[in-house]
Amino acid sequence: MTQILYGERIARQGKLRLGCSAAIFDEQRRILLTKRRDNGQWCLPGGGVEAGESAAEACEREVLEETGLSVRVKRLVGVYSHPDQIAVYPDGNKVHFVVLHFETEVIGGKLGLSDETSDFGYFTLEELEGLEMFGRHKERILDTLANQKEAFVR
Repeated sequence: MTQILYGERIARQGKLRLGCSAAIFDEQRRILLTKRRDNGQWCLPGGGVEAGESAAEACEREVLEETGLSVRVKRLVGVYSHPDQIAVYPDGNKVHFVVLHFETEVIGGKLGLSDETSDFGYFTLEELEGLEMFGRHKERILDTLANQKEAFVR
């Protein structure tokens, strides 16, 4: 089970990895979340950037792999690099993620499950309150909804 641990500058214990996440809205401006198969927590679609791809390509690829939706990146919402947070994977690997979070729009595909997800749904901000969220994904959602012109740097 992937865990998020917190502590002062705990990220020094991990390997640095670039990641991305996507905010995807439906017509009612509800946000799409997926439920992680490994720990049962709700999160934004996303994952690691691979060598040889742009951040936008990584975001679009990860969304397709996890949800079945084809998306196009619209804007960079923020850059997140919390030094007091680390992801610990079942194999013992510890990762300090620097995440580029994008707002996207759906351009095709069919919403479904993947080997990484056990559920999905579109949620209002009020409905998020009752969900067990992964890491600091709620912060990214709030930043997206703020519709700030400049990217957040956190």
